[in-house]
Amino acid sequence: GEARDWLDKEPPRSILTWDDLVSKFINQYFPPSKTTYYRNEIITFYQKPNEAFNEAWERFKGLLRQCPHHGFSELHQLDTFYNSLNSNDQDALDSAAGGNFLDKMPQEGLAIIESKSKVRYSRSRANDPRVSTDAPLSNSSSSNNSFDMQQIAASLEDKMTIKMNQMMIK
Repeated sequence: GEARDWLDKEPPRSILTWDDLVSKFINQYFPPSKTTYYRNEIITFYQKPNEAFNEAWERFKGLLRQCPHHGFSELHQLDTFYNSLNSNDQDALDSAAGGNFLDKMPQEGLAIIESKSKVRYSRSRANDPRVSTDAPLSNSSSSNNSFDMQQIAASLEDKMTIKMNQMMIK
């Protein structure tokens, strides 16, 4: 709608190449101040204290969509997102990666994140009713063991999903 109206108002023969169109479009809808604002939002992104992993990932992807010409490589995007996470979610990504998450190729890292974001319950949420921050830690507690088993099962599910996706790509 609005973009089409803008394009129709451009003088004839003022856009001769694709690069001309892209440049004029970005200048019209993304002035430098707006681009700078969104780039800073991406760079300074952090996971909020009570934010689940999948919520943080969706919010981060939303920032990237708001500024499609941000210029950050996939590796830089994954690095920024990983380093913005709480330590529990970083550990979960490292576990799913079978080592240091940041050692993975960008496409594999993205697959790991997408897989983890689909897990129904995030283990990072401080207000998760299965975890009490005030409760004493006890290895003999059946609820803690149950929660540990859920973490292990979710991690294994993440790894199996990634392997299945890799096998389907080949």
